[in-house]
Amino acid sequence: MLIGAVADDITGASDLCLMLANSGLHTVQVMGVPAPGAALPKADAVVIALKSRTIPARQAVAMSVAAAQRLMDAGAAQILFKYCSTFDSTDAGNIGPVTEALLALTGADITIACPAFPANSRTVYMGHLFVGVQLLSDSPMKDHPLTPMTDANLMRVLSRQTALDVGLVTVQTIAQGAHAVQRAMATAAAKGTRILVVDTTTDADLMTVGVACKGMPLVTGGSGIALGLAANFITADKVALGAALTRMAAPAGRAVVLAGSCSVATLGQIAAAKAAGMPSFAIDVVALAEGRQTAAIIAKWVTAQPGPLPPLVYSSADPSSLAESQAMLGREASGALVEQTLARVAQLLQAAGFARFIIAGGETSGAVLDALDVHILNIGPQITPGVPWTRSIGAPDLALALKSGNFGDPDFFVKAWDLLEPEVLA
Repeated sequence: MLIGAVADDITGASDLCLMLANSGLHTVQVMGVPAPGAALPKADAVVIALKSRTIPARQAVAMSVAAAQRLMDAGAAQILFKYCSTFDSTDAGNIGPVTEALLALTGADITIACPAFPANSRTVYMGHLFVGVQLLSDSPMKDHPLTPMTDANLMRVLSRQTALDVGLVTVQTIAQGAHAVQRAMATAAAKGTRILVVDTTTDADLMTVGVACKGMPLVTGGSGIALGLAANFITADKVALGAALTRMAAPAGRAVVLAGSCSVATLGQIAAAKAAGMPSFAIDVVALAEGRQTAAIIAKWVTAQPGPLPPLVYSSADPSSLAESQAMLGREASGALVEQTLARVAQLLQAAGFARFIIAGGETSGAVLDALDVHILNIGPQITPGVPWTRSIGAPDLALALKSGNFGDPDFFVKAWDLLEPEVLA
């Protein structure tokens, strides 16, 4: 195993897997912390997907350390802690506390924080994270229901999460090449700095930073950093490169979209799907709480749709509607109710012959995979930057696209199916 990664949510793990696979590494995704002594799949890269982004920091630390230890026990040459390219967290954690714990576990003197993903318009300049042309704090992420991001300065954000000294490698240093970055890292480490935010505005910057991280025991960041990390092993002739997949054989069965994300991107995808004629069912959280909507009712509606377009079930709502339901039921309770409902819907549909699922939202994806008892995924072709098709290993045999709420073009729910074989869905 060349790279062993710990990802703080399910869709983020798939995003990272896609980046590693597209770079030429045979990559598999494992759900949850493997049991002590359990054999991990043989692969160039293994990504352990956790649901640790929004749980209490102490629990996130324990899960992340346990996962990293399993990877180290399996011989991983480098540990990568993967989080979202929008640095989703709160002042209580979890990125800082987990990074601090993994530094202790790996014995690393210093690591980087590199969330940038230029292909999806996430860049870092002078330590500030941008989403497109907007500062993170001006983007829709400021209204995220669980991790509202109201500060774009990553050094400040991390400094509120950890007592470790946080520094910066500027874009000017990165422009001087990997050796200059390594010198900056060594100088910072000698002064006691433990985490370095790195400016990254282009894929070329990511490659430079990746080369500079060669041999570093611990790296932290978004999926973009995998570009350079994978390249280190490829140039060292440690990888047998294969052709990137463009299509994927999928099990026979009906198809469905389950959307639990409330991101602006997902709301746009829902609108585009409706405009394209996809039958749609809107989940009302209050109706769920009152029993007027149930998983059984929703699943029955889905199975009754004649096609040919896959049906769409969504709980996504605009910020004002979301705030109203959260005020009535509580933020955590309303979110958990939706996740549990969509997970149960997925179970009922799988039992009814559905085998192809698009799932939007990290928390929703985790709940659905738990309910479907899916533990390991093979990585298929890219649908859009950050989102691959995957196929489960073992029973049940399913094709799954796990989409981060923020990712994808407006027509994602309509076009994604074109990459599956056969193209005519059952």
